[in-house]
Amino acid sequence: MKKTIRLITLGAAMAMFALPVAAKSLLASQDQCTNENKDAWYATFREVRTTDQPKAYDAAKKYLGCAASASEAPTEAQTAIINYLKKWTTAYEEGTRKGKLPQLIYNDKKYPEAYALGRELLTADPDNLKVLIDLGANGYLVAALKNPSLSADALADAKKAIQLLESGKTVDDWAPLSGKDEALAYLHYTVGSLTLETDPAGALGHLIKAAQYETALKKSPITYAYIAGAYETGSYAKQSEDYKKFAGKDETPESKLALANINQIVDRMIDAYARAVAAAGGDAKYAARKTEWNESLTTWYKFRHNQSVDGMNELVASVLSKPLPPEPTPMTSLPASTPAATPIGTSGTSSADTAAKPAAAKTPSTGASRP
Repeated sequence: MKKTIRLITLGAAMAMFALPVAAKSLLASQDQCTNENKDAWYATFREVRTTDQPKAYDAAKKYLGCAASASEAPTEAQTAIINYLKKWTTAYEEGTRKGKLPQLIYNDKKYPEAYALGRELLTADPDNLKVLIDLGANGYLVAALKNPSLSADALADAKKAIQLLESGKTVDDWAPLSGKDEALAYLHYTVGSLTLETDPAGALGHLIKAAQYETALKKSPITYAYIAGAYETGSYAKQSEDYKKFAGKDETPESKLALANINQIVDRMIDAYARAVAAAGGDAKYAARKTEWNESLTTWYKFRHNQSVDGMNELVASVLSKPLPPEPTPMTSLPASTPAATPIGTSGTSSADTAAKPAAAKTPSTGASRP
């Protein structure tokens, strides 16, 4: 009988050693959950909660861990402490997560992780403007990842951030952006660049707005290449397609008005391509694309200047000193000073023939300055 009891006792001792690590930790923490320790943790928390928040958080979690495993109901005073610590630690954890977002985006460039965290933060607070700005202002950078879901999130974030900013909402800390203007510039750029292929007409307005602010985007040739591309694949493509009904026919007031509206668009394309070429300058990283932009500029310039390039180099040299022209307002009637039907291009062709699109210009490539 004594031997049997001894074996059972030995077995219990061995089982103690076989306890999982988590169970051992729980028992050890319960041993530490004395009133003296809890008082000390709370005192530490109160002492450093504004000067050393990680240390305060650690002390608060220890106190709450004891409260969770306590076998007796807490006193009224302890309940007040527990509720306060829960509220404080929740706020600290939320703040830590929010602080992690700029690090992931601006420094680490870990966009999938950043947008995953952003979705969590926005689920809890859908109108968190700071989160929307951080995600939206960098949204154009996710296009290179070829992830439709990520691009859709970035586009939605940028649009909502613009909406909130334009309604008067603001943030206390714009960093690392310089302020509202830079935020709006990159938010509009995100919307414009992410919708350029699917909705060039809609993208154009956002791209023009992005170029109005005094930011790196205003100096980037990519911005102007995008604007030219938006005109070319948007309003020009549509109006030139509509103009085909006049092909091979004599000029009429209607065809002349349609051609005048097309020429307005072409002039904006020429301006944008000239800005892209000028802004690229001698920068080696834009060398190949500058060649493409110059080819497009030459094609469209000759289209509007009777196959001549006279004055084109002068345009490039001076264009950046002039304001970026807005989208043209469609004309409903020809100006009184407009000469009667002067075809553009080779003499002897009708205006309908000369309105046909010249050699296709290159689609603008990505690579704008990062905020």
